[in-house]
Amino acid sequence: MRMRPRSIRARDTLIAAVIAALVLGVTAAGVDLAVRGGIRADLLHQTQADARRVSGGVRDGSLEGAIPDDGGGRILIQVVEPGGRVTNATSAAAGRPPVSRLWPSSNLRVRDFTECHGSWPGRECFVVEAIRVSTARDSVVVYAAERVPPYLVNGLLEAVLAAGVLLLAGAAAWITWRVVGRTLRPVEAIRAQLAEIGATDLSRRVPQPPGEDEIAQLARTANATLDRLERAVGRQRQFASDASHELRTPIAGLRANLEDAAAHPEDNDLPEVVRSALRDTDRLESIVTDLLLLARIGTGGTAAQEPIDLSALAAAEIRRRTFTLRIATELPSGVTVRGVRMQLVRLLGNLLDNAERYAGSVITVEVSRQDGEALLAVTDDGAGVAPADRERVFERFTRLDAARSRGVGGTGLGLAIAREIAREHGGTLRIEDHPSGARFALRLPLVPPAGREKGRPNPDGPS
Repeated sequence: MRMRPRSIRARDTLIAAVIAALVLGVTAAGVDLAVRGGIRADLLHQTQADARRVSGGVRDGSLEGAIPDDGGGRILIQVVEPGGRVTNATSAAAGRPPVSRLWPSSNLRVRDFTECHGSWPGRECFVVEAIRVSTARDSVVVYAAERVPPYLVNGLLEAVLAAGVLLLAGAAAWITWRVVGRTLRPVEAIRAQLAEIGATDLSRRVPQPPGEDEIAQLARTANATLDRLERAVGRQRQFASDASHELRTPIAGLRANLEDAAAHPEDNDLPEVVRSALRDTDRLESIVTDLLLLARIGTGGTAAQEPIDLSALAAAEIRRRTFTLRIATELPSGVTVRGVRMQLVRLLGNLLDNAERYAGSVITVEVSRQDGEALLAVTDDGAGVAPADRERVFERFTRLDAARSRGVGGTGLGLAIAREIAREHGGTLRIEDHPSGARFALRLPLVPPAGREKGRPNPDGPS
């Protein structure tokens, strides 16, 4: 059997009620003891004063006649001789049996105690001071007694305190229920919204409460997770769409060529058919590789970023490649960015492939600092790109009028991959105005130079 409530609200309310009951119960017990102790001390003080006054009068013979009642009957005073006969008393105590049967001994002449008679609810209790007048065997005893208030005898004080404890504990539970319910209301709204979000509609977001508390941070984290999930699912859908669209035609052509060669081997140049099939296979492999790369970029991979000298990276990539055109470079050192080296190499390689495909005679590669950012520009002296088409060229499988032929080369994904890598690194990639040809400009956040502290002079600089 499950005893623990499932609801956080119910658990917090139960815990608050139990803690309040314990704390208030201990407090109530302390109040009960303090009230009883204070009232008994006050009653005992009055009875002691009257008992000692009468005892002194009996001892020195100055008490004549009935004992005067100065308390208006509130304090009962009796003088009792051995055997239990009352020889003198106040008017309120006259005619009553002795208020107590306790008889002080000669070596303990003064006794203070509480004595009760009867049963609940008619029970009576008295605070009694008993004084043996002398040590003689036949000495009388003076009793002074004052009634204990009924609410200390019949349990009324404890009942009131218990009711107060239950009432305050209930109030604490109610307040906790309301406060926790109000606090968890945004969490319930987040849960309900998340329950309604399905794989077919990832555009919805959970409500985000104002402030900087834990619930607001939870909502922001949930929305950020949904953003990443939507982007990942979007990439998967784009991958499926692109693969089904772009792979169907070359696969169909490859199949048709192979079927024709298999059906009529005597009418076909089989070595040429094999070479054509290999070319088509290479193209299919390139398309699949690029599509997979696009699907992976930005999906929260664990590729480690590192500080990279952009000029050194560009120089290494240019030295690695063989160009049929002239390459002009302007690569000052010290332009450092943070990123994944292999991805930035792929970005630059795609830009160089594009420039080499459409350049007339020269390709220019420049690295510089502009407006607090690192700039890598690849410029060709070809026909350029019309302003209306400068965003279209970054779309997948987009081919402008001058480059629609499949024979031009490439998969149609190079610039799309380059822009995705730029976005993943917190930068931008766009085509900028240039007097001739196309200028592709990559801008990335700069990394501050290391080894130089604020306020400390450069040891290599002039003194």
